[in-house]
Amino acid sequence: MTGLKTTSMTLDELRAASAQGKTKTQKNRIQASAPYAWDGEDEDDRPLTREEMQAGIETYRRQRGRPTGSDKESTTIRFDRDVLAAFRAGGPGWQTRMNAVLRDWLKTQSPV
Repeated sequence: MTGLKTTSMTLDELRAASAQGKTKTQKNRIQASAPYAWDGEDEDDRPLTREEMQAGIETYRRQRGRPTGSDKESTTIRFDRDVLAAFRAGGPGWQTRMNAVLRDWLKTQSPV
């Protein structure tokens, strides 16, 4: 697997290296670096306040998923493979295009 790093050290050896400060973990690098201090000059560099971070999180949560008030309904339907291939060949938005074709077809039909 890519990105995996293994070690031949035992757990006791790892603990001893950690106690001596010989490990190279992200935690140690962060703790060793100086804390961020805003110089007050560039507003774009200003760290967010707790309230601003919370507001950003709430905004993100509201934006996820289908918009509220949508009249779409999820369903399972089977189509022939060639029909699906033709719509998918048009790229992203194929489901929207398929919906538009079906809507146009409904307009040509007499009400039941």
